[in-house]
Amino acid sequence: MSDDASNTTIDDPSDGLFPESVAAGYDGEGGANAAEVVNPAVDLLADLADGGRVLELAIGTGRIAVPLAARGVPVSGIELSKAMAARIDRKPGGERIDVTIGDMTSTRVPGEFSLVYLVFNTISNVTTQGGQVDVFRNAAAHLRPGGLFLVEVGIPDLRRMPPGQDTVPVTVAPDEGGGYLGFDRYDVATQLFTSNHVTVTPGGGEFRVVPFRYAWPAEMDLMARIAGMRLKHRWADWDRSRFEHESTKQVSVWEKA
Repeated sequence: MSDDASNTTIDDPSDGLFPESVAAGYDGEGGANAAEVVNPAVDLLADLADGGRVLELAIGTGRIAVPLAARGVPVSGIELSKAMAARIDRKPGGERIDVTIGDMTSTRVPGEFSLVYLVFNTISNVTTQGGQVDVFRNAAAHLRPGGLFLVEVGIPDLRRMPPGQDTVPVTVAPDEGGGYLGFDRYDVATQLFTSNHVTVTPGGGEFRVVPFRYAWPAEMDLMARIAGMRLKHRWADWDRSRFEHESTKQVSVWEKA
């Protein structure tokens, strides 16, 4: 929430990595919110749901869930950050979405679903292998028999690093009087990495670090197997393009046995 007297933002520590100061700018134009990014995801999710109920883990501000619900798909969500979830009701049609505040590794919501999904690298926000396995188990627990669990996540950029290097630049965007720099820093011994964001403006600057844990597709297949699911599809993007050795991300779908 905002303190009008001091024009400062007060963050709730329980909101974790996505407090009010982050949520306030999350729905900006372009980037992940652009129609050319959102629409293909919604198209595929609606098709996989096949008329059934769906559950989004880490639903955020409803970037995907709100347009999916507008297609007539019954959508529920789990979200840790109250600041992010509060923005769903402010969007047209957002009131149709039932959101439960909680951790996607363990929080349960009533009923069974035909599809559970987790997008935009959010599985990597869970920074232990055991925690990621718990996400798969929790997804499976919400699925009806034959239901599907979809994960969208990037493939680690390790091939871009020569020996001795641990950092990969992601975005360099200079601007008059400032600019933006984004880079990832990897620890291959632990599979942990940080996404680092440096923003410089004429009035100052900001540095934000977000921790992640990467997992290869084969490791996620094993997580799915532990949770009682098996791989059904693996694509390179939402357009169902073929996943291959040069792919930079995976959109994978596992089926509950």
